[in-house]
Amino acid sequence: MRYVAFGKTPLIVSEIGFGAWAVGGNQYGNSYGSTDDATSIAAINAALDAGVTFFDTADVYGYGHSEEVLGQALKGAKSKPVIATKVGGNFYSGSTRLDFSRDYLHFAVDKSLERLGVEQIDVYQLHNPSAETIAQGEVIGTLVELKEAGKIGHIGVSVFTPDEAMACLTDPRIEAIQLVYNLLRREMEAQVLETAQLRQVAIVAREPLANGFLAGKRSPQDEYEPGDIRYSMPGGYKAQLYGAASYVKEVLESIEGANPKRTLAQVALQFIIRHPAISTVIPGAKSVAQAQENAAASDLGPLDDSFITKLFGPDYQKADPTHKPIREQPSL
Repeated sequence: MRYVAFGKTPLIVSEIGFGAWAVGGNQYGNSYGSTDDATSIAAINAALDAGVTFFDTADVYGYGHSEEVLGQALKGAKSKPVIATKVGGNFYSGSTRLDFSRDYLHFAVDKSLERLGVEQIDVYQLHNPSAETIAQGEVIGTLVELKEAGKIGHIGVSVFTPDEAMACLTDPRIEAIQLVYNLLRREMEAQVLETAQLRQVAIVAREPLANGFLAGKRSPQDEYEPGDIRYSMPGGYKAQLYGAASYVKEVLESIEGANPKRTLAQVALQFIIRHPAISTVIPGAKSVAQAQENAAASDLGPLDDSFITKLFGPDYQKADPTHKPIREQPSL
């Protein structure tokens, strides 16, 4: 496992992290299907054993259950991992609504601290606010209050669009941005990632496997249970994702042969971590095997430029992985 500077913060994180959306379970929907807590905890422990030190969740995942599972699993960690969670989806009335009010953030952070079993949350992220909310700055001021109170270590924002990301990059109080970036979603690549790198803002890449389709283990015949976010995806869209994953696999096999040394999921992760602006990428895992496969992507050597050229064409501007701020494994 390689370790990377987390922007200009003093944190050092594993370049492959662990996304804990799925381990929140499917009791309230908006997840990745049913889970078993013992299996989820085993997956988190496997990630720890593989050198993963960055774990990302949100209070709304499983209505607090993801934080509880993560807190239980990390309680026995030999060294202190970096924990990131998110706030803004107020689910305490039984349904979810956006709430970035000062009172709610002060209430929600205490609940997250309790569920995670920690005294401070390392990275506290607003969960998908609008560009207008970010630009107004009041909610960032509330996070500054929580930071000054010692309840959070660093301020982050999870975004959907480039406009939202650029709004974050105008506020020097924001230290980390979480965004969607993968082989099939590269709209953040030019302006956002370039600007973040120049300003030393940490970037957390989410949905690296395109909702699991880039893992290469799905087929058009797969069915998903209600509550799984893929259940309601239009059939045509899913067919496009299947087709894209098949194409990436074909390119991989054309370079490495019929038995490539890396899996499709590992290729997808390596594409992301080769970009010098990326601090860490957070693939989800619901099993020990998935956690181990994800973590191993850091150890397989760099992704060949010929793969990128075959995939995107000769005019694609390749990121230079030699500019990545690699660090020694932290002694925590």
